[in-house]
Amino acid sequence: MASVNLAMPTMELQEVELNNVEKGQMGAKSGGAYLTWNDLWVTVSSKKGGSKSILKGLTGYARPSELLAVMGPSGCGKSTLLDALAGRLDFSTRQSGDILINGHKQKLSYGTSAYVTQDETLLATLTVKEAVYYSAQLQLPVSMTKSEKKQIAEQTIKEMGLQDAMNTRIGGFGNKGISGGEKRRLSVCMEILTRPKLLFLDEPTSGLDSAASYYVMSGISRQRQGRTIIASIHQPSAEVFNLFHSLCLLSSGRTVYFGPASAAIEFFTRNGFPCPYLQNPSDHFLKTINKDFDEGGEMLEKRSHANFTTQSLVLTRRSTVNMFRDPGYYWMRFATYVAIALSLGSIYYNVGSNYRSIEERGLMVAFVVSFMTFMTVGGFPSFVEDMKVFQRENVNGHYGCFAFVIGNTLSSMPYVLLISLVPGAIAYFLAGFQNGFGHFIYFALVLFISMMVVESLMMNVAAIVPNFLMGIVTGAGIQGLQILSGGYFQLPSELPKIIWKYPLYYMSFHKYAYQGMFKNEFEGLKFTDDMFGNNHIMSGEEVLRVRWQAEMGHSKWVDLVILLGILISYRLVFFLIIKTKEKFVHARKSSTSILSNRSIQIMAKSLPASPLHGLTPSHDIATNTR
Repeated sequence: MASVNLAMPTMELQEVELNNVEKGQMGAKSGGAYLTWNDLWVTVSSKKGGSKSILKGLTGYARPSELLAVMGPSGCGKSTLLDALAGRLDFSTRQSGDILINGHKQKLSYGTSAYVTQDETLLATLTVKEAVYYSAQLQLPVSMTKSEKKQIAEQTIKEMGLQDAMNTRIGGFGNKGISGGEKRRLSVCMEILTRPKLLFLDEPTSGLDSAASYYVMSGISRQRQGRTIIASIHQPSAEVFNLFHSLCLLSSGRTVYFGPASAAIEFFTRNGFPCPYLQNPSDHFLKTINKDFDEGGEMLEKRSHANFTTQSLVLTRRSTVNMFRDPGYYWMRFATYVAIALSLGSIYYNVGSNYRSIEERGLMVAFVVSFMTFMTVGGFPSFVEDMKVFQRENVNGHYGCFAFVIGNTLSSMPYVLLISLVPGAIAYFLAGFQNGFGHFIYFALVLFISMMVVESLMMNVAAIVPNFLMGIVTGAGIQGLQILSGGYFQLPSELPKIIWKYPLYYMSFHKYAYQGMFKNEFEGLKFTDDMFGNNHIMSGEEVLRVRWQAEMGHSKWVDLVILLGILISYRLVFFLIIKTKEKFVHARKSSTSILSNRSIQIMAKSLPASPLHGLTPSHDIATNTR
């Protein structure tokens, strides 16, 4: 069993280029972004208290108007290298080494770079044209007119070869839409609207067949003029491999080869690993290295995008369209609410004003406040998808957290109001609740705000627990505790003082919804005891004090205002959660430092102990790189 040390042959031209970039000259001449990294290490903490190195002293560069491919077997560190260069590493990792842009230490500001993730996070209900148009309105500066933004969007769609699919919906689970390759090109399309000088792509051909992979990569390659493109890719076809200008080949976190893609075959041949005739070069490379089976440079300026008002309006409009077209977001719930309202109205039809109606009115109020609002958890899958789209677009700088919260809130309000009014009216008037339009409006308002509160709660859960099953369980559990401590299923005086009365009873929005609806329903009514032949009359106010233990020191409108305050506080908590997560992400976008003036050597310490093709040279070859 032998290990082999591979290194690139000396190339005088590349040494000159590296010297130039150290002086900050290359980027200035090209007008693009010349990205270099030197002695880059990335480590993570292990479970046993130690640390594990994912990237081990990597050095390399990416030039404007070229496509650099980062290749290697699974787990070699491709995505980690991309994340490190793009400033997107998680806080659990530690990074050292120098990263430079045109010879300068500078951050990757909005508009200067774009990152396309491996997973498509797209709104399935939008068409290709709508998705790109909305993205253009969010990203492009407010100084541009709508027609100019539309022109750029259409031009970008054509550049990525999506003009034939412009009016086709993206589609998703259960809904046929554009193909996987078109989705990948659409993801790229939405990120290059600002014409970024640096473009990072994480596994852009993952899950695609060879034909779709070629169309995606050829479309990306056409976008390279004046742009530095770095793509991690696992096992490209020969046609795709021929599109690469430079190749960075990794194995176990070390650089095995860095140089022109066209020279890689010669390099492996010279080191004793010739590529068999008619074999895909990338397949051969992976089999060979797989162990497991201050001046002069251009400073990139931050670009402007749409202002807060435009972002909020566009997000509201886009979210409204998405909610309207997604049957699972509100329409299925609306149909279910109508069915439940009809059931409630028929069960408690015309409850009357006898003593029995006291309990019936209370039961119906409790059902509406507890279970009709509880059903809002049904929108959690859609909330999770919204959060995925937000996280991708936010980390790429398309818009801010507050604009997202405003857009999400405003777009959901008409649908929740519709659900409150129509099913609410059916249940209210069939049951024969208090006459008067004002009483019904109050009933509908309490239902509306309560459902908005639950939606806000589930958005908070989606921001913290993105897993579907765990999120449903968490949200349902929180609501269950609030229902139990709300003062209906156990009267306030009977609640255990510790935890249940203080603080849960006063924190539960159900408390204020119950009491507001009880006051709305019972105040002003008279109830007659006709069960034993007597005509004893009990006033609604007495029912509120004795039976429901309502707090009579304030009116029902105070309960409504408190409910509104809870809604606002929940939305503020949601904003703080996503803002905090945003700060954690952006804090990792550390600045880069200037490379030291020395010749750069790129070497790999280890290759497979037993190469898959059977070649096991016993000697090591080490030569200077570039």
